[in-house]
Amino acid sequence: MARAVAPMWRKTPRQEIDPSGILNALPDPVLVIGDRDEIRYVNLEAQEFFDSGAAALIGLPLTELLPSDSPVFFLIEQARLGGASMSEYGVTLDTPRIGIHFVTVRVAPLGDPADCVVMSLHEKSITRKIDNQLTHRNAARSVTAMAAMLAHEVKNPLSGIRGAAQLLEQNASEPDRELTRLICDESDRIVALVDRMEVFSDKRPPERTAVNIHSVLEHVRRVAQNGFARTIRFTERYDPSLPDVYGNRDQLIQVFLNLIKNAAEAVPEQSGEIILSTAYQHGVRLAVPGIESRVHLPLLVSVQDNGNGIPEDLRSHLFDAFVTTKRNGTGLGLALVAKLIGDHGGVIDFETLPRRTVFKVSLPMYADFEQPLEQI
Repeated sequence: MARAVAPMWRKTPRQEIDPSGILNALPDPVLVIGDRDEIRYVNLEAQEFFDSGAAALIGLPLTELLPSDSPVFFLIEQARLGGASMSEYGVTLDTPRIGIHFVTVRVAPLGDPADCVVMSLHEKSITRKIDNQLTHRNAARSVTAMAAMLAHEVKNPLSGIRGAAQLLEQNASEPDRELTRLICDESDRIVALVDRMEVFSDKRPPERTAVNIHSVLEHVRRVAQNGFARTIRFTERYDPSLPDVYGNRDQLIQVFLNLIKNAAEAVPEQSGEIILSTAYQHGVRLAVPGIESRVHLPLLVSVQDNGNGIPEDLRSHLFDAFVTTKRNGTGLGLALVAKLIGDHGGVIDFETLPRRTVFKVSLPMYADFEQPLEQI
């Protein structure tokens, strides 16, 4: 009778994995917050983020590290009450102790011990955010200088060329008249292009007041659905409690009409979708034209489409003039958007993936500029 042969390998005992080792290996700060908002645990990345060791941080109230009105505390409270994870994107943490950090905050209930929550911070470089905005503004400024140059160096001589062609046409033969008409038509086409660019040379600050951004978006959506976007499904995700924007209604309509038109041209012919959303968040602080102080930009408006995304080679130049993927496009739409948002002191940025491109516009709110009547 044949004997069973023992396997050649031996099962080695599994080594226990230390959970602290896993947390310390993560590249993001992770903290456990107790029921009195005191710090119960920090991983190595959190110690580096707050520039303190675990011995100094554990037991410390979180208000010693962050201002009490930080949205972080609201997320912690909601996670405790709702028993579910909460997230907020684009939170600015700005204190003398840690400096300025632009982060995504995620908070989830721990369960054991009760009322404890786990908080993680995922940082997006504030420098990269501001650099992107400065790039967009510089692109708009370059178009402004180009528009002024074209009006003087191109538009004026073209009027002379057109006038000369009209004079020649009076005594020309029929074949020659076709050429003089061609000169006039092409001159008119160039003048029309220069006229479109002259809006960039207007350096006057926009007249601004309280604007309901949802009224603007609703107006633009109706225009789109009754015209170029009649076959596209719109989804609206609005925060009804959003305060008024400090802006120019007509210019904001122009901004979002351009963004929605671009989105409509990017989506597939079948199952095209555009998502309009608004939210309140603590945004990047930037200087606003006309005032000396810096204001935060808490009003976020997003235009999302399910198109193929923006080609890699265009992303860094997307807001430059004459950059376009459209066959008959002029490439001035996004350059104009960058100028108008810059005139509002706002920020425009975008994220793009296949089937998901989002343009995000951050704007100031009217309450930050409102003054009592006796001070006006």
